[in-house]
Amino acid sequence: MLDVARKLALRGPLPRPADSYLRHPMSELAVVSIRSVIAESRHRVSAAVVTTDGRLVADAGDPDTTTFWRSATKPFQLLPLVEDGGVEAFGLDRAMLALACGSHNAEAVHRAAGARWLSAVGLTEADLACAGHPSLSPRIAQDMIRDRVDPTPLWSNCSGKHAAMLALARRNGWSLTGYERRGHPVQDRVEATVSRWTATPRADLTWGIDGCTAAAVALPVRAMALGYARLGTSAEPAAVMVRDAMMAEPYMVGGEDRLDTILMQAWAGRIIVKIGAEGVYSAALPDLGVGVALKVEDGDMKCAGLALLSIVLDVTARLDPGGSWPIDALDAWRSPVIRNTRGEPTGRWDVTGALHFS
Repeated sequence: MLDVARKLALRGPLPRPADSYLRHPMSELAVVSIRSVIAESRHRVSAAVVTTDGRLVADAGDPDTTTFWRSATKPFQLLPLVEDGGVEAFGLDRAMLALACGSHNAEAVHRAAGARWLSAVGLTEADLACAGHPSLSPRIAQDMIRDRVDPTPLWSNCSGKHAAMLALARRNGWSLTGYERRGHPVQDRVEATVSRWTATPRADLTWGIDGCTAAAVALPVRAMALGYARLGTSAEPAAVMVRDAMMAEPYMVGGEDRLDTILMQAWAGRIIVKIGAEGVYSAALPDLGVGVALKVEDGDMKCAGLALLSIVLDVTARLDPGGSWPIDALDAWRSPVIRNTRGEPTGRWDVTGALHFS
């Protein structure tokens, strides 16, 4: 029994029982694939909508579930550099800042901005701890195969984040070696920043390693939403600079056919959106003073965007019923058609259930 207990302790806390999803009659939010008249698969979602003072406005599933924030952390990983005067010291522009917050497609415009980052800081691709990988865009990934592209670190969707971390190290005279690892002063600053903006004590943060080699933080979904609520409304100069860069340059955050970009373009100046791996999304609605965060339980990425869109449409309708929130540009994302290999429709994706508003 002792060995079993030790193994469980190493694996972390046990998941909450399934009945935690039944706290409210409509609290089980899920993304469902429907083929013919059968719900073929069901992907449960935990979500939180939070005000800047931490009040839970709406939720689904288990808003206290803890998971890795992954790439949705990026604006907070950039903040220390902006706070330390890095924008002025290195001559950074909004496109470069947005790239650091983004998980980009590695389109030519993204790689060019990444190269500008490195040039501004006086570094090269060899200094980036991340590795290259195929584009997050299926079309571009296919082009890479056709053209036999061997992706270098600038092709990484996290190249901007890594350039910003290197810039923070250079700005403060810290070693450039190991900047991505826990224990380095760069990561100490990131930890303090995440803790402050999410109101999560540093001792309560859990750490792992992200796919891009950098330290990755895990915290409750509710805390993620709080961080974005504050980022969306803060008057602190660094937060304003990061927020404005993302909203002004949404293409640098994602790229073609990416929901982050499409939603920020459709609701220009009214939303900040950032995807994270393994079914995570975070967003801020500055006009409404709320932040949103979600986790698709099984990590399905195609479901994360559908869940986010359903949630923000629900939140805006409920909190700002007379407001103008254009949705025409988002129609293709609301209930996508499932097609077979001949392009014929065979079913659809849909969102079932709803948020519970407090």
